[in-house]
Amino acid sequence: MNFAVLQFPASNCDQDAIHAIRLLGHSARYVWHKENSLGAADAVVVPGGFSYGDYLRCGAIARFSPVMQAVQQFAANGGWVIGICNGFQVLTEAGMLPGALVRNRDLQFHCEHIHLKTLAADTPFTNQIPAGKPLRIPIAHGEGCYFADDETLALLKSDNRILWQYCDANGEPTDVANPNGSLLNIAGICNERRNVAGLMPHPERACEPLLGSADGRWIFESMIAALQDKLAKAA
Repeated sequence: MNFAVLQFPASNCDQDAIHAIRLLGHSARYVWHKENSLGAADAVVVPGGFSYGDYLRCGAIARFSPVMQAVQQFAANGGWVIGICNGFQVLTEAGMLPGALVRNRDLQFHCEHIHLKTLAADTPFTNQIPAGKPLRIPIAHGEGCYFADDETLALLKSDNRILWQYCDANGEPTDVANPNGSLLNIAGICNERRNVAGLMPHPERACEPLLGSADGRWIFESMIAALQDKLAKAA
């Protein structure tokens, strides 16, 4: 499988994403923000960091990069895109995912391990995650509070598009387990076609025990399994 990992000025998790994917035995390469083509990509990772220094709003400038036109076309053609942390912010700014990421409720930057509850198992990003398993994955953000109007939240719930919620170690989505004040404890969502997803936690930083958790592998392994199934059906 070939993953394209975007690089914006001040991206700082692109190398982590490359490492995580290669650790799983698959190909990953950088795509600079000025490129207008993704090349032969099977999936796209929009990584974390501080694209363009987070001027204006997080992700607000990156969404105008030439490469994002290629990403939008790739997604429109059914390609799979995952945005992580700042990548999630970029996807919301680009209108590829609904809602917005705003300042954490305590106005503090949070860098810690949290737990995630997986709500939907029928997506390319979650299909390999063991049922009922809370994922232990780190966060590192100051603007990770997911916000949307009541209509959007109701639609996300009814369409089963909330992929992950912040939860405690037992899998309960409590307010105490919510590190940033996200509405409905939302940590990650997908689009209507279920081929674009975004989450604030960093699965690429939790892909080997040396880092304190390997639970992030399940998300990448889900994408790989879904891609393999897709290619097998097309053959």
